Amino acid sequence: MILEVAILHIKPEEMSRFEAAFPKAEAIVSSIPGYISHELQRCIETKGRYHFLIRWESVEAHMVNFRQSPKLQDFRALVGPFFAQPPVAEHFERVTASHI
Repeated sequence: MILEVAILHIKPEEMSRFEAAFPKAEAIVSSIPGYISHELQRCIETKGRYHFLIRWESVEAHMVNFRQSPKLQDFRALVGPFFAQPPVAEHFERVTASHI
């Protein structure tokens, strides 16, 4: 399993609309082969900053199954208009066995 951490910067005046639209976007992501789970976190200190944490079976599940599918464009059509800047995403692997 890998964890994709996507940092999203949403226009502050669009936060409510982004959060209202997000359930449709997360339904797209959760339909991808290799998807495990996800959560969306809103930053308390920085208005408009979110972390979209997605657990995938592998990097390929994200980079091939999702990013090379037409569903990526559907996802971007739903949430892209709310972005204040392009998202940044990286993949992480667990180092310790403890859970939060």
